[in-house]
Amino acid sequence: MKTNLNMNFANTDFSDDFAGWPPEATVFPIAGVDLRVLPGTHPFVIAEEAAIGENWERETAANPALFDGRLVFLQQLSLTEEGILGEGYVTPFSAFMWWRRQPQRQGGLHVFAYPVLESSDGALVAIRMGAHTANAGQVYFAAGSLEAEDIVDGRCDIEANMRREVHEETGLDLAHSVAGQGLFASYSNRTVTLLRLFRFGMTADEMVERIESHMLVAEDQEIAGAVAIRSADHSAHPYNRAMLPVIDWYFDRAGA
Repeated sequence: MKTNLNMNFANTDFSDDFAGWPPEATVFPIAGVDLRVLPGTHPFVIAEEAAIGENWERETAANPALFDGRLVFLQQLSLTEEGILGEGYVTPFSAFMWWRRQPQRQGGLHVFAYPVLESSDGALVAIRMGAHTANAGQVYFAAGSLEAEDIVDGRCDIEANMRREVHEETGLDLAHSVAGQGLFASYSNRTVTLLRLFRFGMTADEMVERIESHMLVAEDQEIAGAVAIRSADHSAHPYNRAMLPVIDWYFDRAGA
């Protein structure tokens, strides 16, 4: 996808960005990930500057706890035999919030990493987001957008992002888990999820207890609790939509 700095995103067709990819909302293996971070400003931010500012005023009026940090926002992505390749820019969170308000989400792509935490008794362990966050009440794995501190030599370090997010939000250390073989991906609505399994030597109840103890001392009070997921029932929790293909895939594998 080539992007002209002066293009009108509302009149641009990005429907072929995922041509040749597996079906949307499925989980599939990938050979690797190479996301390059370019200097400068994302074309979406330039084209939508006024709308981004106006929307941010509305967002912060509704939720004053929001912080305009920085994340890596992609301009283009491709799926090849080498894996998922992409290029993007460090971008204000306010721009991302405006982008995700768009029905077709034109002008960019969001990529984030999901460390799928697996317990010794075959459950998955996720977190529930706090009321003051941008995804209030939603349940998903401890994860966050790729940030500037995840960039090493101009490229995103996916594993470092996973380790950091899990430790910050749960107090758990991925070094104390057994990492599953290979990376997987899923995508929906121009958001790509990168995932890897991490199995801990604790039961789900023990993991939940550890996480809820960490909540009491965590600097950033982002989460409101932890949950054990024991089936692919979509109605069991208020899941973030990116969770649904992952729990379907995991429990299909477990039942095979």
